[in-house]
Amino acid sequence: MRGGINALTAAFVVGVVAGLALTPDGRAWMREPTLLLGAKAAASAPAAEPGPEPRPEPAPPPPSAPVAAPAVTPLAARAAQGPLRIGVFGDSMADGLYAGLYRELRDEPGVRVTKFSEVSTGLSRYDYVNIEEKTRRQLDEQPVDAAVVLFGANDAQGIEADGTVHPFGSEGWKAAYGRRIDDLVALLRRRDVAVYWVGLPRMKGERFDGRMSLINSVVETRMRALGVPYIETVSLTSNADGGYEAYLPNDAGRRVLMRANDGIHMSMAGYLRISAPVAARLKRDAGLDRPEPALAAPAS
Repeated sequence: MRGGINALTAAFVVGVVAGLALTPDGRAWMREPTLLLGAKAAASAPAAEPGPEPRPEPAPPPPSAPVAAPAVTPLAARAAQGPLRIGVFGDSMADGLYAGLYRELRDEPGVRVTKFSEVSTGLSRYDYVNIEEKTRRQLDEQPVDAAVVLFGANDAQGIEADGTVHPFGSEGWKAAYGRRIDDLVALLRRRDVAVYWVGLPRMKGERFDGRMSLINSVVETRMRALGVPYIETVSLTSNADGGYEAYLPNDAGRRVLMRANDGIHMSMAGYLRISAPVAARLKRDAGLDRPEPALAAPAS
């Protein structure tokens, strides 16, 4: 077991280092959302003659009523039939969530936790990695019973949909992002996978934190409409005043470093902090938190 844990720790460190190298604040295409879509002119180009006023962004279609979700086999029934297979999907933040969930659930007999996440991915840039197609391939190769999803740290950028680039935060962006969330949840449910979506934590940079709050708002709204459990993490990663702080008190009241130096990712203690309520919800839904029945006393 020690060798497996050391290997997991090494993989987690490599994932976090890769994630830090590709963090949103350090990438040009995150600061200029349309850069890779060819909308930024070269700095050395001569000034152009004034042209016609740009046309406003087309109004997004009105949101449709959520389609009734197919019934999904309850986790308790799955756990009773055999090993409970839990997959963690998302970006570099989800890599750390996987490490925390693995540690929280490794002593549960009949539970397997698998990492499907990939650094520098998200729901905004399907021209880079199409998450829906990637998830479909992953499920073809390795089915799961429950999907724990955490995306968003790389998503504060424009979305190209139907030939239009919707700037981040616009109504068109919210509608397009919501559709991608709905489509991903529908894909998982069609495969009889129970979905649990985890929200983004508090961020250090005020501007970036505001962007992540907007993403959380869109996600939470869609989860409520779809009837998917949403586990928020902002309150878990904020200080007593509701602000960002790298050191937070643990259950024993001792202040512990919860965040990485970038102010975005978590330390291992931080990932354990946000994975604990996820593990508790999974165990409750799978019936794993019920006390073992007491053995009858032998007749005298």
